[in-house]
Amino acid sequence: MPPTQECSLLIAAYFAEIDAKVEQAYDVAGRARAKGLDPEERVDIPLARNMAERVEGLISAVAPQINGSGISRRIGELEKEYGSLDWRVALAIAKEIAREKFCTFASQKEAMEIGIRVGFAYLTMGTVASPLEGFVEIRLRKRKDGREYFAINFAGPVRSAGGTAAAVAVLMIDYIRKEFGFAAYDPTDQEIRRYATELYDYHERVNNLQYLPSEEEIRFLAEHLPLQLDGDPSEELEVSNYKDLARVDTNCIRSGVCL
Repeated sequence: MPPTQECSLLIAAYFAEIDAKVEQAYDVAGRARAKGLDPEERVDIPLARNMAERVEGLISAVAPQINGSGISRRIGELEKEYGSLDWRVALAIAKEIAREKFCTFASQKEAMEIGIRVGFAYLTMGTVASPLEGFVEIRLRKRKDGREYFAINFAGPVRSAGGTAAAVAVLMIDYIRKEFGFAAYDPTDQEIRRYATELYDYHERVNNLQYLPSEEEIRFLAEHLPLQLDGDPSEELEVSNYKDLARVDTNCIRSGVCL
């Protein structure tokens, strides 16, 4: 037997042994959990053999119905079409999940949120908490003309995604918004100015931002974003100006918005 072939067989046997022992350990843990002595009766961490399975397993923590639904296989198909880690894979899988192609959800809102989480997890390779804890939820609010728009609730852990993935996640959410026919955000002048004030308050009074845009840049972004960036209060400090706005739930500084 040639050395290379022998080596390959040895490596295959090595990984097969690891797989067998891991499955054995999971079986023991599963039977132990089934006794009901722990808070949950299942093993929390699903096994994953590749990134697609890791993405599916990560989001199954908040949406168990997606586990084994075919999402990881579909990600593999999309990667063959677009290439590995291509943004279009995230956009496509988010849309298909939101349209309940793989499983059903309690509401359209939940379907869109889980689609966004999976797409976000793909962008971050299923390795950080941002898709679960950084993106919190979609809030549907009313424009001045009565139509609904997306207010995206972000929290501090979104920072773990990194700037590029977080920015692409916003793009992906807007893609879902358009696909489902929701209107664009129509910010008021005070809401636009609130963003600039809040970012500078966060930078000067809470924690230095790695990059602080100018007030002019912040206002330009806030005026032209088709989504309202929102979040729960993370600080006891209130913003220094532009308080008590009808479509902003808190006067306190929101780290999710700033990060």
